[in-house]
Amino acid sequence: MGQSDFGIFPMDDALEMILAFDQEGLITYANAAAKKNMGYEEDICGMHIGKVFSNTFKDTVEEFESEYSSDGKVHNHTVYRKNLTCFPVEARIVKNEEKNIYICMANDILEKEHLTREIEQVKQDAAQAMQVKSEFVANVTHELRTPVNGVLGNVRELLPDETEAKKLRILRLIERCCDDMNKIINNILDFSKLEAGKFTLEPRRFNFRNMLDYVKSSHIHRITEKGLEFFMSVSPQVPEYIIGDELRIVQVLNNLISNAQKFTSVGKISVEILMTARMKDTVELFFLVHDTGIGIDKMDQDKLFKSFSQVDASISRKYGGTGLGLNICKQLVELMGGNIAVESRKNRGTTFSFSIWAGVDSTDEDGTGEEMIAVDKMSFVYFRPEEDEEEDGIKKYGTPENKEALQKNLSKLILSVEMENWEKAESFMETIKQLTEEAPREVGRVILKLKMAIQKENYDKVSAGFEELKKLVEE
Repeated sequence: MGQSDFGIFPMDDALEMILAFDQEGLITYANAAAKKNMGYEEDICGMHIGKVFSNTFKDTVEEFESEYSSDGKVHNHTVYRKNLTCFPVEARIVKNEEKNIYICMANDILEKEHLTREIEQVKQDAAQAMQVKSEFVANVTHELRTPVNGVLGNVRELLPDETEAKKLRILRLIERCCDDMNKIINNILDFSKLEAGKFTLEPRRFNFRNMLDYVKSSHIHRITEKGLEFFMSVSPQVPEYIIGDELRIVQVLNNLISNAQKFTSVGKISVEILMTARMKDTVELFFLVHDTGIGIDKMDQDKLFKSFSQVDASISRKYGGTGLGLNICKQLVELMGGNIAVESRKNRGTTFSFSIWAGVDSTDEDGTGEEMIAVDKMSFVYFRPEEDEEEDGIKKYGTPENKEALQKNLSKLILSVEMENWEKAESFMETIKQLTEEAPREVGRVILKLKMAIQKENYDKVSAGFEELKKLVEE
């Protein structure tokens, strides 16, 4: 069959290299791409296919031999040019039974192999860079801890002996800043380990309720100090002892409760723990952390669990934080076999829920260990009508509940000022501001003056503003 007889195959302009050869292995057709890539002209026709694919086809007396079948499957081959140089291709060979010829379709993969090698090199470089970064972060955080803990230790030694109120306030501020710095350092180190895939859990058997008592005692003082109520409840089905990473469960709870305390000025914070499933010697525990704070818009909720992300820049300026805490919580919860979610309404509060799987010791349980579902998680929705009405009553200016809450917080504010605890006074001032959001304009002006006086630590102006605001509230 000659070149002109190959008109049945309109492939001359195809980008793919196409060759046709007969049962004897003689090439009868080559399209333009094949001629160009192999360096031949018309002289390629009549050549044996083994000269082009020397490692694939062998020339014999009667026909060619090859270990590859003409089944149309793609194989990697090497093609030799006219100048005896070669390049790799991906080729498939099919047989046309009617014409009794073989058709080979091939693509040059030299560039592909080069790109593959480059990609592999980039992956290796990225892995090495990640390792260098992780080591750098670990070294830096370790080096930062030393001076921070040095300052913190010295400040705590000075605190019991200091009697001057102004110096005492400065020392407490330094102590708080050091604590905050240690939290940031820990977050960065945890995040770095999680990103590098080097974070490992350390499960052990521990008393679950004792752990919750520790968490509660760690937060109750600061929460109640803000005038908030704090509740924690555990379902009776939750085992007394579980097997899990106690430190990381505490870390997640501490982060969520601290956030609730940070963003809540009026109302309450509650924590609820239930057992929602059991599979032989493992249980699923479901945690809810609810607050009546500032809430989050629906469109902003997706940002919460992303690295270095907060709802908006004003949140970071007003409340602080790196935006790493919730991302770390998400990764820790997923490492423990669970997931984390949020439900919130703007100015109505937020509920974070997360689940984890933990082991149980059969010697601690009386049950059979069979699979069972204890609670439907979807039934736990915290935004109940009666709760909404209660919180609305406190926040609506002029209601008896609102007046009572204002008077309590004003008393705590002036007591903090008398003790020259300006930091605590600012906290109560923030609560008072939220309680008077719907107040008349003259109340708003007094609130603004009082807040500025507290920030400047001007005792006389705070006292005057306090008396003026107290009269307006009592009217």
